[in-house]
Amino acid sequence: MGRDEQPDNAEVIGADRSSARDVARLAGVSTATVSRALNLPRAVDPATLLRVQAAIDKLRYVPHGAARALRSQRSAMIGAVVPSFDYALYARTTSALQREADARGFAVVLAAHHYDLATEVRVTQQMVQHGVDAFAFVGLDHDRALYSLLEHYGRPYVLTWGVDASGLHPSIGFDNRAATYAMTQHLLELGHRRFALISAATAGNDRSRERGAGVRAALAAAGLTLPDDAVRYGPIALESGTAAMHELLDARVRPTAVIATNDVFAVGAMLACREAGVRIPDDVSITGVDNTDLGATQTPGLTSIRTPIVDVGRAAARQLLDRLEGRAAELQQLLPFELVRRGSTGPPPGAARRKRR
Repeated sequence: MGRDEQPDNAEVIGADRSSARDVARLAGVSTATVSRALNLPRAVDPATLLRVQAAIDKLRYVPHGAARALRSQRSAMIGAVVPSFDYALYARTTSALQREADARGFAVVLAAHHYDLATEVRVTQQMVQHGVDAFAFVGLDHDRALYSLLEHYGRPYVLTWGVDASGLHPSIGFDNRAATYAMTQHLLELGHRRFALISAATAGNDRSRERGAGVRAALAAAGLTLPDDAVRYGPIALESGTAAMHELLDARVRPTAVIATNDVFAVGAMLACREAGVRIPDDVSITGVDNTDLGATQTPGLTSIRTPIVDVGRAAARQLLDRLEGRAAELQQLLPFELVRRGSTGPPPGAARRKRR
């Protein structure tokens, strides 16, 4: 046995009973390299890591930690995989899930993938190795390798913050597209015709993509379009919203209504308006999504969409635990949202004068 070789003591799940040695042979590496790829992926050359992962996917290999958990039946852990720890609303959903799980004797193990779907697969694989009983994921965009892993592992999972229209995957959430469609209609009814959008990047993020689609669909129904130069993308942070709004205010034709895909962007946009001496809503209306305290406590208060993020967390925990206990569970749950009107929206500039004529 070479210096880099180690005895293969892995146990596996599934009829094929592939081993770490099988993975190593297929990938052309040692079993020690397979172990490092699973446990310390940053210590492995990227090309080698890709070969190992491809072999794992092909052989449907699951390491020994999950096999031990299957024999003992329960680890009493639920894995919650979120896009980011920086966005507070994911924490609120996860906190609600944790409280519900704790009341029934389960702990929650938390991981973030930072909007990288390949990383999501890797951290889920690590949870599988530790025998996590069930999983909750955010959103509907996921790598096919994740579903392959979950199917082979055979434990319950649920997607949150959206509802899978295909019905193939258990999901609990709200209609992100309908939410911003309703917000855009509100602004259209006030008389706005020049719109702008501040959004998170859409790659691997169905929430931002669907919210942008809702704006465009409502505008199209009114015979309007959203110009490309009226859209700004950025990471979810106040400074991103502020920078985006300054750019929109510097445009040759300013928008009279700015829709942000979350309250963080919207409040950042409000800060930019204050810095530029632009009045809200007299000169421009600004809206958000998620109805956070951050937006509600602004002056004027932010018009936003109240989303059921706490209810999503509770319902996700209940569904997973019911399925683990063999109880009947509703696998697709569409929860309601609510348009909350506050002082940040009003008619566009000049609307009152036009009405008097």
